[in-house]
Amino acid sequence: MPQTRLTDRFGRTVNYVRLSVTDRCDFRCVYCMAEDMTFLPRQQVLTLEEIARLARNFVALGTEKIRLTGGEPLVRRDILELVREVGTYGLRDFAMTTNGSQLPTMAEPLRKAGLHRLNISLDSLDADKFRAITRTGNLSQVLDGIDAARDAGFRGIKLNTVVMKGRNDEEIPELIEFARQKQVDISFIEEMPLGEISEHDRGLALCTSEEVRDIIRRRHELIPATEDSGGPARYFRMPDSEVRVGFISPHSHNFCSTCNRVRVTVEGRLLLCLGNEHSVDLRRVLRGHPVTDDKLQEAIIKAMDLKPERHHFSSNGDVQILRFMNMTGG
Repeated sequence: MPQTRLTDRFGRTVNYVRLSVTDRCDFRCVYCMAEDMTFLPRQQVLTLEEIARLARNFVALGTEKIRLTGGEPLVRRDILELVREVGTYGLRDFAMTTNGSQLPTMAEPLRKAGLHRLNISLDSLDADKFRAITRTGNLSQVLDGIDAARDAGFRGIKLNTVVMKGRNDEEIPELIEFARQKQVDISFIEEMPLGEISEHDRGLALCTSEEVRDIIRRRHELIPATEDSGGPARYFRMPDSEVRVGFISPHSHNFCSTCNRVRVTVEGRLLLCLGNEHSVDLRRVLRGHPVTDDKLQEAIIKAMDLKPERHHFSSNGDVQILRFMNMTGG
């Protein structure tokens, strides 16, 4: 019988998987991808059935939390079918990261299909700045999507903001007030050096989590939250609000010692670390053994030995990883 827990060489239990369902997106965010992207040919992309099979086998090996990511997952055709299927696997937590553009029409069907939570990217509340950061995005559409998610009954909604000096760092107080007004959590993320970009200097744009906290503390007391989110964010609360404020700090506060997650790219590469290239080709196993799952589970179990102890991101803007964030899956 296969083991029912995935454990790496450092004693960390891996029970959280992020599955990318597409490398495509209707935005072109400056920190995520190049303006003129070449996307994968269809035959290299996992089918929805293959993604569901992966999810089912990870659950058999002890996975309790699955997040669907992209690119933008809601541009994948028939994505609701995958959500309905994975929603039957008895997960403790089933979530999706989205840019929010499709939520005005998709939020209610996603909730009814069995999705538990949504993370929605929101990097600016200024329509012009939002367009500049996303290159193609419409702010009002995303704001409507956030309201649609609330109206659909999602209890777990979190906003994600990638903070960049000179681009949106002055909006931190306004974003906090927006989260308080909408009664949704918000996380501020240090930009990660994934993929070669020419649009801005990442070293100069880096705004650390400590700098963001200092800005927030001018208006609100931040009290460390006691509950564990099961992810990389460290959460704080404000005395007069239930809203949590999170900080994801790959540069300034390495969170590797408690890492419980792996990622599968849309072409079936099992990435053992966001900041390293350690990976295993699960597409080859899926397509080489289409009937039985023994070899697939064996490959996943063996892959845990490749999970490194930590990543090493520099803060000077150098790129350690050449793949773009849309290839990695959030």
